[in-house]
Amino acid sequence: MNDPSLALERTEVRPDIALAERLFTELRHQTSDTRGITRMSYGPGEEIAHAIVRREAEALGLGTETDAACNQYMTLPGQTNAPGIVIGSHLDSVPKGGNFDGAAGVLMGLSVISGLVAADRVPPWPITVMAIRAEESAWFSASYIGSRAAFGRLTAQELDTVVRAGDGVTLRQAIATAGGHVDDVALGGGHLAPEDVAVFLEPHIEQGPVLALKDLPLGIATNIRGSLRFRRAACRGAYAHSGTTPRDVRRDAVLAVSQLVTELDRLWRRFQAQAKDLTVTVGEIATDAEEASFSKVAGLVRFSLDVRSDSVASLDEFAIELKAMAAAIESDRNVSFDFGPRTSTTPARMHPAVIAGLRQAADEARQPVLDMPCGAGHDAATFAGLSVPTGMLLLRNENGSHNPHEHMDISDFSVGAEVLMRFCLSPPDIPK
Repeated sequence: MNDPSLALERTEVRPDIALAERLFTELRHQTSDTRGITRMSYGPGEEIAHAIVRREAEALGLGTETDAACNQYMTLPGQTNAPGIVIGSHLDSVPKGGNFDGAAGVLMGLSVISGLVAADRVPPWPITVMAIRAEESAWFSASYIGSRAAFGRLTAQELDTVVRAGDGVTLRQAIATAGGHVDDVALGGGHLAPEDVAVFLEPHIEQGPVLALKDLPLGIATNIRGSLRFRRAACRGAYAHSGTTPRDVRRDAVLAVSQLVTELDRLWRRFQAQAKDLTVTVGEIATDAEEASFSKVAGLVRFSLDVRSDSVASLDEFAIELKAMAAAIESDRNVSFDFGPRTSTTPARMHPAVIAGLRQAADEARQPVLDMPCGAGHDAATFAGLSVPTGMLLLRNENGSHNPHEHMDISDFSVGAEVLMRFCLSPPDIPK
């Protein structure tokens, strides 16, 4: 780092944790659901959250901008006008999710800036807090919508063909309703270029149990897994009478999909034995509610498949194995598989200099941290994929994520904010 001294102790500048606590409470009250909270992408809950952080940014005297896809940028000037640090995450949530997933990153950035403003401290580089739209692909079947749009990487085809779960609103309609300029998005008119960002940092709760099991408040992500996804897969057989149809002539879609799931787990075990990073999840599986019944052999089963790995080669190998596996089951059980549209994301590596800078900031704060891979997808992958020096600071979370019981101690948030502030006050040298 440029200045390895213990800058916080010397200047008594501290993150504004009270601001973050107040905003977490307001977000929970304003976007609560029957269970947990719901902040639909480009929907009312996300709009409320963006209005709250914009209000706070304006109260702090920050420069505010909104791009064509409704991402927000809230900037504290630095000692130089050169490209600065962007601290960003999302404000949408899954249906009936938790209050901290995404929001913790935005509020941590605001707490750092508020602390600097209160101490009348000008950081070496400009600091921008970016509130990113539509990260949760539970709503629209596309990944990293807001961050890709920020760089002009969202396609016109996606705008017209990707629809929101629940109400069928197209992405184009949703962005327009939120006040965005959809024609600019369709033309690839990005607000950011990679060279505009010196460093991108995404603070985020860990979405697994590793830090809690190790009794550590903070982790530093080394990489983000990529994905291979089939959201609307189906197996078709034939409906038949449950009591009169012999086994050898049945075309049972339930048995076929059950066999596929079992074989997928065996394949995962084989990858694991070969030390190949992989996770495999069949998150949805159902017979047809209108046609299936207790006394019928099922002729249709719909399911989803979400495969993740830090290796493109492993994802490609899995796709080949999946095709061969499905063909064998089709022949054995006289059924057909249709995996539907395939979507994917590319694995992303965090920048070594940013990892080292976060680790040094944690050392100066006398806080132990764990270097760890990140299995969940994050907007940081968009920035890293465009060669922006990128890092992620992960916060302990005991109850998993994407559920109403998601948990984060404010003391862990405070530790993370101190590390983040130290990084911003003494940013690392990034090799060109």
